[in-house]
Amino acid sequence: MHKGKIIFLNGVTSSGKTSIVEAIQTYDEPFFYVVANDLFENTIGDKHLQTDYWKYLSEAIMMMYYTAKVFSDHGKHVLIDGILVERPELAPHYEQVKSIFEGYPLDIVELYCPLDICRQRNIERGDRWENQSEEQHRIMASDIQYTYSVDTSLHTPEACAEMIINTLFKNE
Repeated sequence: MHKGKIIFLNGVTSSGKTSIVEAIQTYDEPFFYVVANDLFENTIGDKHLQTDYWKYLSEAIMMMYYTAKVFSDHGKHVLIDGILVERPELAPHYEQVKSIFEGYPLDIVELYCPLDICRQRNIERGDRWENQSEEQHRIMASDIQYTYSVDTSLHTPEACAEMIINTLFKNE
């Protein structure tokens, strides 16, 4: 059995990751959205997160990646909604991701959105703090080798999804 493709949508909060995931899931080919930092953060419990947020979140994020591998091993395409950050608890995060997914069809897609637009989206959403995107941008891993990049401020989530799918599956 061939491994399912793993598409890692990497971007700061409010860059459009979840909206693009939802758009991709409308395609005929099923994509499993089983891995998102927000979802795995909820597996820990507030008591531990309040004690040492990054320690426990980092453990959950690593488990998220191994979960993605299980789906891929069963021939299922997987969408990861996350952000590659460099924190001591994860360092070197990007290198760990490359190591965990070695031999797997991993594509890391950059979701670029100007920080002022992300800030406005954060305000409109009301469930993020205003400068959350800027804070994440400051700790985002650098020198990531992206398979593809899309500016989510210029295109709808549906158009971004179409560009991503057309690019990543053009030879299949």
